[in-house]
Amino acid sequence: MDHALIQDITADIREFLLCATPQGWVDAALNDLPTLLIDHANCEKKAASTAMSMMYKYIDRKELLAKMSKLAREELVHFDQVTKIMYARDIDYTPVSAARYASALHKLVRKEEPLQLIDKCILGAIVEARSCERFAVLIPFLDDELAKFYFSLLKSEGRHFRDYLTLAQLYSDEPIDARVEEFLLAEKELIESEDVEFRFHSGVPSAA
Repeated sequence: MDHALIQDITADIREFLLCATPQGWVDAALNDLPTLLIDHANCEKKAASTAMSMMYKYIDRKELLAKMSKLAREELVHFDQVTKIMYARDIDYTPVSAARYASALHKLVRKEEPLQLIDKCILGAIVEARSCERFAVLIPFLDDELAKFYFSLLKSEGRHFRDYLTLAQLYSDEPIDARVEEFLLAEKELIESEDVEFRFHSGVPSAA
């Protein structure tokens, strides 16, 4: 896989995020590919669900409806692709608990509108950016099938990040930079701190 091309595709995402994925997380992922794939499937399913939920809540936002309908479809395709890879490797789709990552970031979302919508879009952008960054750091260490699959996700996940960020600014009457920074600082803390267990969006597992 062309490392320079991966770097080029993810350049703006790496510039956006405040930290890179720690090597300890990468090591944990490579040592537990079944959990990586199961939780990746969960993430794709949750991403589609989130997009659908926003479509139901914000039916008057035509730009959001257009972007979220496409995003939901793509995430469900990714879910299907992940589960097919799992089943081909005899990995059962068993329940795993969610990482603290998303719930911790959700606590920053404001309650009143349109501030809640803006924050949800910022949160969506960060989650998609981190997903894309993690695909990129894993690719060089994966077998050919998984490396090709994760490489195929880079452009769509990167577009999802940009779409969410564009919507956040579209619905805000003022620049969102300061608000984005608040979320990114919290995200950095979650990524760089220890977690009790390994998940796709966890920090470094304490046992790693």
